[in-house]
Amino acid sequence: MTPPPHAADDPQTEPLLDREYRVLDKGFVRLVDHMGGDARIVQAARVSYGAGTKSTREDAQLIDYLMRQGHTSPFEQVVMTFHLKMPLFVARQWLRHRTARVNELSGRYSVLRDEFYVPEALRGQDESNKQGSAGALGEEANAQLLAELVASQARAYDTYEALLEAGVARELARINLPLSLYTEFYWQIDLHNLFHFLKLRLDPHAQREIRMYAEALLAFAKGVAPVACAAFEEHVLCAKTFSRGELELLRAAIDSGALQAALETSDLRASRRRELLEKLGFADAQRLA
Repeated sequence: MTPPPHAADDPQTEPLLDREYRVLDKGFVRLVDHMGGDARIVQAARVSYGAGTKSTREDAQLIDYLMRQGHTSPFEQVVMTFHLKMPLFVARQWLRHRTARVNELSGRYSVLRDEFYVPEALRGQDESNKQGSAGALGEEANAQLLAELVASQARAYDTYEALLEAGVARELARINLPLSLYTEFYWQIDLHNLFHFLKLRLDPHAQREIRMYAEALLAFAKGVAPVACAAFEEHVLCAKTFSRGELELLRAAIDSGALQAALETSDLRASRRRELLEKLGFADAQRLA
């Protein structure tokens, strides 16, 4: 998938709208509409109107501060609406996230299209992770099983059409269709809740298919609010948390003198150095920073 243009390259986000980015074999992600961006987050945080009086650097620092301190409400001011097309088994995982507004294609009102997801390769079961998959099957087994999968999809759709032709109601005729059938829906979500979705669905343990859609969403979000997305990647997506026991082990293993020497040569600001030391539980964080 080719990523959409970044806002740093194109300050106008209009080129992002209605651009379709293909995912899987027949799916897509399309940004239909959005409200606000980085400037809206800053305005909401400062409870002001208009462009404000701060510099771009100070605005970026504020957004970074809000993200790392967990002040989430300003990010809720940015809203995006997506048109999504994906297999039913991905959509069922997707709709577990209840902090969005959804309108999905209905098989009660519409005749469903003959569109099924066919993976490029079938993956084996991960022996250590009951809900995950491992590497691809052998070439011969993969080809044979994929052919059987496609044939079973065709048989299911033939039965669906036969039921419709016999006068069976659409709401019942659809019940034999498999989870590989494609569905479509509009999905509206604010940036804070989108970040929560992305943290979960970009995790390496998430299913590969939903990760591919999440990557497309993040690419669009970067076009709408690049500074906020950079802060999200820095402090949430690529960050780790530690339990109390883990922190105790870290404190016991860290030499405060060596840590202070490392901090003095780092590019972290004094406030960020102090935050780090406080997270690690050093009582003299103010002095060491």
